[in-house]
Amino acid sequence: MSEAKLKILVVEDNADEAQMVKMILEPEGYEIALAVNGREGLEKAEADKPDLIVLDVMMPVLDGFAMCAKLREDPEFQKVPVILLTAVGAHIRDTKYPISGVLRAQAEEYLEKPVNPEELVATVARCLHR
Repeated sequence: MSEAKLKILVVEDNADEAQMVKMILEPEGYEIALAVNGREGLEKAEADKPDLIVLDVMMPVLDGFAMCAKLREDPEFQKVPVILLTAVGAHIRDTKYPISGVLRAQAEEYLEKPVNPEELVATVARCLHR
């Protein structure tokens, strides 16, 4: 009997970005689920019980900071690693998504888009094996 695959939930409103993350992580042996906003992400997290969540910061309906904060309020998800992705990078101080939000959201890691495939794979592996 084969070992169950670790599940990763990717919450990203940009379909191309979501597919890119999926294409990077699936060959590594992970089972990938996709959601297009924070509200759908919370629903899928509840249904799928992922081992790790890759979460875009800037999304409609419920942004990544708010979704991460809601996850952390739920004892079931307090230990699930969250990796935040954002395109704002160097301009983060000029947006409504300040770097302090990453700290308040209690995410394990923070990566800038466009995400480097090797860095994403390494970060996911590190978070899953803590």
